[in-house]
Amino acid sequence: MLERLQKLISQAGITSRRAAEELILNGRVTVNGTVVTELGSKADPAVDRIAVDGKPLQFSAKHLYILLNKPTGYITALKDSLGRPLVTDLLKGVEERVYPVGRLDYNTEGLLLLTNDGEWANHLMHPRHEVEKEYHVRVRGKVMEQQLKRMAGGVELEEGVTAPAIVRLVKGSDLNDWISVTIHEGRNRQVRRMCEAVSLSVVRLRRVRYGCLEIGVLKPGQFRYLTEAEVKGLLQPEPASQPEPQKVRKLQKPRSTAETGTTVGRPPALTPDKQTRKQPSRTKPGEAPRPRR
Repeated sequence: MLERLQKLISQAGITSRRAAEELILNGRVTVNGTVVTELGSKADPAVDRIAVDGKPLQFSAKHLYILLNKPTGYITALKDSLGRPLVTDLLKGVEERVYPVGRLDYNTEGLLLLTNDGEWANHLMHPRHEVEKEYHVRVRGKVMEQQLKRMAGGVELEEGVTAPAIVRLVKGSDLNDWISVTIHEGRNRQVRRMCEAVSLSVVRLRRVRYGCLEIGVLKPGQFRYLTEAEVKGLLQPEPASQPEPQKVRKLQKPRSTAETGTTVGRPPALTPDKQTRKQPSRTKPGEAPRPRR
């Protein structure tokens, strides 16, 4: 059956559908030995010989879904012209070819998904599904409330204003503050650029959540396979997160003397009516009341 080339490349576990389009445009895909550069081109994997960089596509019936705690100093790619370490180098014992779902920068750490299921990866990365990604950011110095509000409302970047985000203070110290930034877009270096736009200098950046998945107890460089429930759960729409309400204790103002008619710090003075107590009646039943002396 004829299918679009970018879909077939994605299904073969080479890369995501979006990245496959770049492969086609760059002339790295051939069908029966002929270079194809049109995105609308189709092929039949049962009949045609489809190759990327001269290597024929091989379709695997087994889909893998991996959660990796990416350390800094690794490239989120399948190859690097500078020979730097790749995230796939950390997947010891994984024989099937997998590729990253999205990317994390060289100096960014944390939760990274890898798979060979192109349809699943394409769903997670497509902007219309708005899958949330939460980052913890350590910034140099103290963060002002106005800076958090600007990031939450959207900041101007080169390609346009960012969508509203959830931004809150996580932890403060004398030298650095930690903030949480939750976004559903996937722009290049977005969180770092959002911080720069409000004059915040990023010291450390770590992704701690992707949709319903959290980094958990995995140490940097460790990975695990997703459960079937987790794989399906990421495809389900989830309600947008809401920032946790700040609990601020309000002090009660002392009431003024004008309101109470008393002097602050002293018990209220007794009025003449209150000073005079009503004496109990000593008159017995049937007797006339005694005259007051």
